[in-house]
Amino acid sequence: MTDLVLVRHGQTVWHAENRYAGRSDVALTPRCLEQAAQLAVWAQTAGLGAVWSSTLSRARITAEACSEAAGLPLEVDARLCELDFGEGEGLTSAEMTERFPDARAAFLADPVTHHLAAARTRSRPRTGSRSVWTRSSRSIPTAACSSSPTPARSGSHCAG
Repeated sequence: MTDLVLVRHGQTVWHAENRYAGRSDVALTPRCLEQAAQLAVWAQTAGLGAVWSSTLSRARITAEACSEAAGLPLEVDARLCELDFGEGEGLTSAEMTERFPDARAAFLADPVTHHLAAARTRSRPRTGSRSVWTRSSRSIPTAACSSSPTPARSGSHCAG
């Protein structure tokens, strides 16, 4: 069985303020580099077979520390990009609720069906996460992707 290790990217300036980042390429905080270094210590002995990342800098920078420590190339794939939060990008939950309360409530109830305002028109549809995992799980024994610096293991699926 393939182990899939999912690792969230390190802290960004928006995450430090509890703002939704989605597909916006937001600057990292110094804390992110500390988190990436902690992840790299783990990666040295984790027995990883591959390291994957989205194209966003917050994911790439976090994953690079892991891939270098594991002695593996970093596989960057745009299909691993975050959800687009539309007009919610850069806003806090409270700000979204104030600006578009109905859309925010629908999003909280079902974020897959009810995208935030203008998210569908701003971004291309998500088409590839499942195919990335299907392809990688056939060819490698263990995979890690940078998408909390605390690894979570899953033997059967990837949410995303």
